[in-house]
Amino acid sequence: MTDSPSPTPPTPLLADEGLLAFTPVPLDRRRANGWTAAQQERFILALHVMGSVGQAAKAVGMSRQSAYNLRERAGADSFAKSWDAAIDMGRQRQFDLAMERAIHGVTTVRVLRGGSVTVNGGPDMRILRSALRSEDSRTGRIPLP
Repeated sequence: MTDSPSPTPPTPLLADEGLLAFTPVPLDRRRANGWTAAQQERFILALHVMGSVGQAAKAVGMSRQSAYNLRERAGADSFAKSWDAAIDMGRQRQFDLAMERAIHGVTTVRVLRGGSVTVNGGPDMRILRSALRSEDSRTGRIPLP
């Protein structure tokens, strides 16, 4: 009886990203429109940028539900850990962007019929309140009145 060589373990992806490096979820079969290792890597990167599972899944052409299904599969521990780190980084990035827009403002230029132009800008307190509420709910802090 001969021993068959054991399969080599999958190479961790995103090795240059440190916290986001993960071992792809092993798949039973290949599908043309399924979660390949490259698709998983793109999803984690999109999650890192967007901070939203739905938006990241859509960005890589997959559904939100299929992403959660992939996360729950056997052997997805490394992927789930990378997912958690990526979503935290993405949400922090979105919070920082909202705070910058709230404090420094956003300039809006509108060209009206007849050629008249209006320019509005300045700090936006609505964005600031929204960003702070979002951060409070994410961290579990009780917002100040």
